[in-house]
Amino acid sequence: MTIYIALFRGINVGGHNIIKMAELRNLFQTIQLKNVKTYIQSGNVVFESEEEEKTLRNRLEQEVEKTFGFPVSIILRTSIQIEKIIQQCPFPVDHLLEGESVHVAFLEEEPTQEAVDRLRQFENDDEQFRLIGKEMYLFFRKSIRDSKLAVQVQRVGVQATVRNWRTTVKLDSMAKEMKNE
Repeated sequence: MTIYIALFRGINVGGHNIIKMAELRNLFQTIQLKNVKTYIQSGNVVFESEEEEKTLRNRLEQEVEKTFGFPVSIILRTSIQIEKIIQQCPFPVDHLLEGESVHVAFLEEEPTQEAVDRLRQFENDDEQFRLIGKEMYLFFRKSIRDSKLAVQVQRVGVQATVRNWRTTVKLDSMAKEMKNE
């Protein structure tokens, strides 16, 4: 069985598209997914399945819309992919200074070179990104909240959802624990 991490986009933000994690866990279990665990309210689910990624993602999106009444985008990564994402981080994560942060934008597919070039216009000394495959690593010397670069990530022409480094590492840890059970 493959350990997957489902990353939901746009749930439980600003009082919109509310899904309680207990209800989400229950839905995953109802549709026969195994060892389902959730992490924080932004929609992170670690679970096991024998299904192929694309089929699984489509089924999950359909089931969530049917159950909760609104469409969602879900980005799936395997535990092996998450581990590699952490290993490949091009920014220093061990010695972040106060106010600095690293985030990962998980993309459904690789953006076009044109979209990446447009995004480069928003880079500066305080806001940088690196694209490696379907992951965009974001480095902020100041808060992501005021970032012009962060806003532009959602405009690269592909579905994306962003997680901070701490959440990314925690999801990897949860997947490793599941592997060892």
